[in-house]
Amino acid sequence: MSAGLTRALREKALAEGFSDFGICRPDAAPQTAQRLAEFVGEGRHGQMGWMAERMHWRGSAAALWPEARSVIMLAENYGPDHDPLEALALKDRAAISVYAQNKDYHDVVKKRLKRVGRWLIEQSEGAEIKVFVDTAPVMEKPLAMAAGLGWQGKHTNVVSRRLGSWFFLGAIFTTLELEETGGEVDHCGSCRKCLDICPTDAFPAPYQLDARRCISYLTIEHHGPVDESLRKGLGNRIYGCDDCLAVCPWNKFASRAAEIRYHGRAELQSPRLRELAVLDDTEFRALFSGSPIKRIGRGRFVRNVLYAIGNSEDAGLLGVAQALCEDEDETVADAARWACNELVHRVKD
Repeated sequence: MSAGLTRALREKALAEGFSDFGICRPDAAPQTAQRLAEFVGEGRHGQMGWMAERMHWRGSAAALWPEARSVIMLAENYGPDHDPLEALALKDRAAISVYAQNKDYHDVVKKRLKRVGRWLIEQSEGAEIKVFVDTAPVMEKPLAMAAGLGWQGKHTNVVSRRLGSWFFLGAIFTTLELEETGGEVDHCGSCRKCLDICPTDAFPAPYQLDARRCISYLTIEHHGPVDESLRKGLGNRIYGCDDCLAVCPWNKFASRAAEIRYHGRAELQSPRLRELAVLDDTEFRALFSGSPIKRIGRGRFVRNVLYAIGNSEDAGLLGVAQALCEDEDETVADAARWACNELVHRVKD
């Protein structure tokens, strides 16, 4: 395919709202399969059984769709207009990951991918495409590096010299042979800020993550009670964690998201723990309609809020936790009893 089509494709992607664009081959990251096997073999995927079940496809983009000849990788900026670490000091309030403070990015990104994909089909008779946003067995991060969008930093997330840490990834697989844009190299150098800031020591070594200790995993993917040894480390983070992203020096090049649907809703920017803990299922669903938070359900959400209450050092929240000690969800009840115990000790001290 001509370089002209690649240029036009880039222009179309940027016009649709994407922040960066790159192209690689489906087999451009051959090391992925081995790294994934090691990750799963050491049990670092925790309860995410789907990673092991689909390892054949996840480890090789070429195996996922053998007919694909090119992968178009797209980045979408969701940068905040403030420092997310500031919320951690507000102990009677909740810290919600920046990406989850408004609309579910899966819906926004997928619609844009489809529009770009349809345009590509119109330009190339007989072309086929498949679009992916985080929910299919695709290892987007190695492909993003191979396509030149950024590199996987020591915290294993992708970092960009143009966008910093704040961007989503989407992929369009196509049967077209498109011109590759070239890969990116590692620019982390000797920096280890992302490793040192992690409150639960989730990084066994640079470029390695143990999801079982990661706050994003614990507050979103993990079912049931969180190990007591990790609860203090959660602080007031009730959905996700931005620490390792927020501290990255490359964010000096980041900018606020242009897409208004990524701007934080006022009621989800440091909401009061007291108000979140008392939500019933109906109220929870109403508050988080259209948000990625909705998918974890009221039980897991209130569990997280109660851990934050236990860490708040605010004896005034004791009554809130006591009211949930007999909740019908045993995980919530367990979290409430733990929170009460932490706050009672605070009162005695």
